Amino acid sequence: MKIPNEFTQLETLQEEQLPVPSHKLHHWSHFAGLYAAEHVAATEFVIGATFVALGAKTMDIILGLLIGNILAVLSWTLITSPIAVDTRLSLYTYLKKIAGKKMSYLYDWANVLIFTVISGAMVTVSATAVRFAFDIPAQLNWYPTNVWFVLIVILVGLFVVFVAMYGFKAVSEFSGICAPWLFAMFASGAMVLLPALSLSVIDKTIPENWSELISIGNQSIWTGVNSQGEQGIGLLEVIGFAWAANTITHFGLIDMALLRFAKKKIYGLATSTGMMFGHYIAWIAAGIMGAGTAIILGKAIVELDPGDVAYYALGWSGFIIVIVAGWTTAITNLYRAGLAAQAIFYNHSRKKTTLMVGLSMIGIACFPFVFSQILPLLTYAGLIVVPVGAIVFAEHQIFPRIGFTRYWSKFQEFEHSLPAVASWGLGLAFGFGLNYLQVMSFYYLFIPTWIFTIIVYTFLAGTIWCKKVLP
Repeated sequence: MKIPNEFTQLETLQEEQLPVPSHKLHHWSHFAGLYAAEHVAATEFVIGATFVALGAKTMDIILGLLIGNILAVLSWTLITSPIAVDTRLSLYTYLKKIAGKKMSYLYDWANVLIFTVISGAMVTVSATAVRFAFDIPAQLNWYPTNVWFVLIVILVGLFVVFVAMYGFKAVSEFSGICAPWLFAMFASGAMVLLPALSLSVIDKTIPENWSELISIGNQSIWTGVNSQGEQGIGLLEVIGFAWAANTITHFGLIDMALLRFAKKKIYGLATSTGMMFGHYIAWIAAGIMGAGTAIILGKAIVELDPGDVAYYALGWSGFIIVIVAGWTTAITNLYRAGLAAQAIFYNHSRKKTTLMVGLSMIGIACFPFVFSQILPLLTYAGLIVVPVGAIVFAEHQIFPRIGFTRYWSKFQEFEHSLPAVASWGLGLAFGFGLNYLQVMSFYYLFIPTWIFTIIVYTFLAGTIWCKKVLP
């Protein structure tokens, strides 16, 4: 009997390109552990120092990070999780239904590059701890200057590739094992070095009340003066920084790849473990550890790498926290990169594409400049990804409510959706144009860019085809 063509096409699809079946869905605890471990990363040492260098004030840090991270959790819960649970698809697969093959191909390549570099940066940070333990010189150039450092990167990177190759379950279980320990170590490190700061400011090892604690912060950590001796960022900038740090994954919908495994849409709230403990407690703890280490060593906080801070806060266990925190974040981002690569090379398994991307990631991680530029990378990557998230959000959530036809481009003979391509291009021009003109804080550019792209895509799609009733 001749097999229908539709079934033949299904046989050629890889598992990751199909909707997640019900027996593979996970409870909220999987996502709580996954996000907790991913966002308690080795780069929290870098970001903690960044707030000090940017000249934030103590109360702005305490309130701003709280508000910004709550907004991030709500973004995952209200924007990303509903689409992921409705479709049970990754963004890379779902985008093909909306924008066609050609635009998806270009977008998938952009994501392979972005997440491979992010994962590489995490491996580099982990390698800084191992480098410190074996007395290998600090890598201060953009290129590696020590063959042993390169060897360490390769060994650390191979472990990351091995775990990521085994898929979502392996990633989430590894993260769940590491998360509680990472929380405890970051909190302990801050408490270990707080007495050094307290002695330098109030001549006591432990502050006795809230006002003394704030005084320590204002005078020795978040002073309100940036590294150039000028007035630093304020409350709104801190809120925007915390909210925008993960725009790639929530407004940009990249985390459909993870949340498609969630049993319920409300599981988007499980991201709070990463935001409240990782991007709130860990960033504050990292600032305290960095400032305390700077006092002990007599250096500026921006001159310290994660290995320095971890060692003086936690001794040899500090090396382990940097290594493991780098691993957990690198593994999740390499998993995303592998999915994007499989969307391009759809005839190959995700394991194989993850392996190939992982080998490239190890090569990138050998160059120390990658982790030092991680914050600009994340912010610019957000502006690239957010317009595509807006296009998918408009088609999935807005079109049915205004009488438009979902997936209308599938009924055309073209391999791409012209409104989607044009909207992405105009969204990029709009976002980077606002940045060039400096009309608002960089941290909030993703909001008008997202809204602008939704309006443009809805208008362009409505004028071409999608309001037509399908036969």
